[in-house]
Amino acid sequence: MKSWVESVRRIGFLLLSVVVGLILWQLFTTFSEIPSFIFPKPIEVWTKLITVIENGSLFYHTLVTLQEVIVGLALGLTAAIITGFLLAKSRLVERVLSPYIVASQSIPIVAIAPLLVIWLGPGILSKILTSALIVFFPVLVNTIVGLRSVPCELYDLMRSLQASTWQRIIKLEIPAAMPVFLGGLRIGATLAVIGAVVGEFVGADKGLGFLVNVGRGLYDTALVFVAVFTLVLLALGLYGSVVYLEKHLLSWQKRNGD
Repeated sequence: MKSWVESVRRIGFLLLSVVVGLILWQLFTTFSEIPSFIFPKPIEVWTKLITVIENGSLFYHTLVTLQEVIVGLALGLTAAIITGFLLAKSRLVERVLSPYIVASQSIPIVAIAPLLVIWLGPGILSKILTSALIVFFPVLVNTIVGLRSVPCELYDLMRSLQASTWQRIIKLEIPAAMPVFLGGLRIGATLAVIGAVVGEFVGADKGLGFLVNVGRGLYDTALVFVAVFTLVLLALGLYGSVVYLEKHLLSWQKRNGD
């Protein structure tokens, strides 16, 4: 009952903040007399939203970006988990690969994205790789930290129980590293959206990043706002999904705490 009341209270505060934000936005655009092609009124953004929903373009471009984000996130997660496990388990592998990984992450993604478009073309593959690259490093770091944070006493306990390597990984290392790993996944879920949009900015004929470019080129700022708000909702949805997953995967912590 208490959790239900808390959820209702949070939703109420969220709706209240949205309403207050819209009122302030309307007052600012009304009294500042800024041209709509620079900063549109809420009603103009709403009208544009209805238009792109009715003609199906918003759904189409959102679906394209969502596909890029999900596949890129999955690819980046897989590569980060495998590499992180190898680095956490072998100091030799860490010494060999770490300089290359750090060097690759020192290059801004906006500099890598044009190269990927040149090499792979303006299709979906370059956007997926851009998204995967930006996800890779934070998840990699959290995977290594999580695996290395397992107490030595627990390893001694598993050895005393004559646990096999797979039993040690599944029963000890994965559960112990899960909280830190999920923290990296939270960051990666939102970064995946940024990576996909950066790729679309560089070269694309579909996607929400492409929609932003179209609105910018036509001075249709209301369309830009619609695309940006959709990206925000997309990122929040992914972040919320990770939080929901975290609650279920880490429910054992709450039980132990009780």
